[in-house]
Amino acid sequence: MPCLNEPNQTPERITEKLDALKRLQQSIALGTVKVIVGRTGSIAFGNWNDRKGLTDLCAYRAIANTPGMRRALVRAEAMSGNRLDPRAIAQGEHSHDGGATWSRH
Repeated sequence: MPCLNEPNQTPERITEKLDALKRLQQSIALGTVKVIVGRTGSIAFGNWNDRKGLTDLCAYRAIANTPGMRRALVRAEAMSGNRLDPRAIAQGEHSHDGGATWSRH
């Protein structure tokens, strides 16, 4: 993941980000963080405050193929009526406010 391997990043910083991803996965499983699929098919995490500098898209890319994330994504798609669109993810469609608004920059 590019966001985990930024230039001049210390091993401690990488460990901090990996720990944040583990906590995100646990929070998704517990339901304290909501997975949100936007109208255009991108993804955001609602109520995720322990980011350690990670963006929603970076975190999603890192945990996309985990069983918990897949289950949460199916629920989010059903709740929103929107399907995840890999093109929206690739284009960088993102939210800074837990899915209330979306942008590409």
